[in-house]
Amino acid sequence: MFTGIIEHTGRIEEVIINGTNKTFWIASPVSQELKIDQSVSHNGVCLTVDALKDGMHRVTAIEETLKKTNLGHWMQGNEVNLERCLQMNGRIDGHMVQGHVDTTAKCIAKKTLQGSWEFSFSFDAAYAQLVIEKGSIAINGISLTIFNVSKNEFTVAIIPYTFEHTNMKHVQEQSLVNIEFDMVGKYINRHLSLR
Repeated sequence: MFTGIIEHTGRIEEVIINGTNKTFWIASPVSQELKIDQSVSHNGVCLTVDALKDGMHRVTAIEETLKKTNLGHWMQGNEVNLERCLQMNGRIDGHMVQGHVDTTAKCIAKKTLQGSWEFSFSFDAAYAQLVIEKGSIAINGISLTIFNVSKNEFTVAIIPYTFEHTNMKHVQEQSLVNIEFDMVGKYINRHLSLR
């Protein structure tokens, strides 16, 4: 479980293809503090650390993960948002994020304002019931509030700290980002669909 508050970013140092899987070596300030078998959010995707060396950690994404997320597009040199799992003795500053990405969304507009940025995204309208005005969403693992909601589009505002300390600064029009809809909304939607 995560909160959507990014701790650090990491740099992809190597991408290895193993059949239908992809393995990534990532260098980051937290890599040396990680342990094998630990869960870490990478752009909002919960992945298990399976090896450590020289200030780097290794994770593997299976075919299902590659299909549902933007991990299949990751290349050497890309910057990745990282968050270690939630400690139950601390505050939850974002919202409850599972690290189970639902789908991807495409950036359709990026607007630079005086001191902040607005990003608009389009997504599969099949998920429209999970997107509400002023609701929570995780984009590349970042807990954000959405507005200007339509059937298959929404906008988020990014403050300077988030822009500087996450990979949102690299998101451009046509970029694909990972989306995890609010967990509470998903449970309510499921409950109502079974009535």
